[in-house]
Amino acid sequence: MTTMINGLDYGPIACLVGKWKGDRGLDIAPDNDASDGVERNPYNETITYEAIGDVKNANEQTLAIVRYHQVVIETATNEQFHDQVGYWTWDSATGVVTHSLTIPRACALLAGGKGTIDGDKVTLTVEASLDNEDFTVAQSDFMFSKAKTTAFSMTVEVEGDNMSYRESTMLDIYGGRQFDHRDKSVLTRV
Repeated sequence: MTTMINGLDYGPIACLVGKWKGDRGLDIAPDNDASDGVERNPYNETITYEAIGDVKNANEQTLAIVRYHQVVIETATNEQFHDQVGYWTWDSATGVVTHSLTIPRACALLAGGKGTIDGDKVTLTVEASLDNEDFTVAQSDFMFSKAKTTAFSMTVEVEGDNMSYRESTMLDIYGGRQFDHRDKSVLTRV
């Protein structure tokens, strides 16, 4: 697997570049009105990743950057229920992979971790939490008091033109109820 794009080494995040579509997503979310307190939403999605070059920090660090936009459509209603933008970066000097994301609920986070390449298979694993100074969560006062994100983890696996991901967003919601909001999906590069 090549990690070079336009003469720049993108390391393990090179595999993301392209447009991906999936129709096998599943969102497991909290729902106070459901008898078991859980809402299950199958979804379709499109994620577009673009290699946008590199950036230098303080003339010491160089990061390769992939920008993305994710649009998620609920299968049952055919309506968009999630929109997310952000960046994946790779620091070749340290091997650190970062994933920054923003959702239009006044919530953003920076997760960090690693990427591994094993033949044609790439695995990206990142985490963030409120108590981590480096990889943490930022959210509005409303979200903090009503649906606070306390931790996030994500694993992305790419092999050729096939991608899958699993993510967990730990929430403190509905007056102190702890909930593991999970998403998983399988996508194909188009």
